[in-house]
Amino acid sequence: MSDAISAGTQFGTFEKQDKILVALSGGVDSSVTLQILRDQGFDVSAVVIRFSPAHDKAVEAAKEVAKQLNVPLSVADCTDLFERSVIEPFCESYCGGETPSPCVICNPLVKFRALCEAADEMGIELVATGHYARVEARDGMYHVAKAVSEARDQSYMLYRLPQSVLRRLCLPLGEFHKEDIREMARGLGLASADTPDSQEICFIPDGDYAAFIQARGISDKQGRFIGPCGEDLGAHKGVSHYTVGQRKGLGIAYGEPVFVKRIEASGDIRLAKSGDEFFRGVVLSDLFRTDETAFQPGERFEIKIRSRAVPAPCEVSALHDSGMTVVFDEPLRAPAPGQSAVFYDGDIVIGGGIIREILEEV
Repeated sequence: MSDAISAGTQFGTFEKQDKILVALSGGVDSSVTLQILRDQGFDVSAVVIRFSPAHDKAVEAAKEVAKQLNVPLSVADCTDLFERSVIEPFCESYCGGETPSPCVICNPLVKFRALCEAADEMGIELVATGHYARVEARDGMYHVAKAVSEARDQSYMLYRLPQSVLRRLCLPLGEFHKEDIREMARGLGLASADTPDSQEICFIPDGDYAAFIQARGISDKQGRFIGPCGEDLGAHKGVSHYTVGQRKGLGIAYGEPVFVKRIEASGDIRLAKSGDEFFRGVVLSDLFRTDETAFQPGERFEIKIRSRAVPAPCEVSALHDSGMTVVFDEPLRAPAPGQSAVFYDGDIVIGGGIIREILEEV
């Protein structure tokens, strides 16, 4: 087996024609993942997951890829589960002034659940996706690890995957750079070879979160803009239109740049001047640790407070009933409630939690 599969994973050896099920979206990454595994000698099947009506085009694209690559494809309809587990909590969180990350929640609760259940029904043990990350074994446990390509690394999004998934998961693209994958796709004649990557939430392809929420008949929380000195700057359009750290589109003429520092439970939005967006720590809830042990006060990790953030040193300060407090060695810019904070030990993902509170002082 080539390094493309074996390096950094538990798949160092395999019997020829081992079966594996690939989650196929019709995009370039999952399509090339399928071909890489087939080139390695795996007996490859594919499944495309229909998460919502917004994914119907992806389902059709996956069918075209499967036909082109001559791979058997099944369709898993998860619209009801996705609605309950991802869309409804997303809307509730966003209308509450948080900035949720639906991919983080979808991966363990919907995507990988559907993938593994489909594999079980087919009698297939191994599963694969087109994520840019790796799986590594350490001390008898499996961990998500960073991809070789720092620019494409998606380990942050996979931090909540349990051992039951990690022990059977193969992530070939963790060993590649994006341009390598596009070049392979061109060689295969795939229509997606040069398609730009989507930057939006999959079930809101136009990126208008507020309009999506309003179309569902959900009432937006109203309130006032509160200036850096505590002054009332007037009513805002509703909290679903704003996120922590936002500078553009506020509709305020303040005389100098301001940004959203905090969205209060009352609906008021507190603004601050540039330079005041740094915080000393966060309070986390919904904790998850890959090795299934508990976090302890005094433990030190590197933390990412958003998917594209640079990991920064931190320490677990205190545990409490609802989660724990984490203190940064140096203040970090604009951690946002609703986002995940993910802990790393070098390249290895340790676990993390959901940011519920941001701390100016600790």
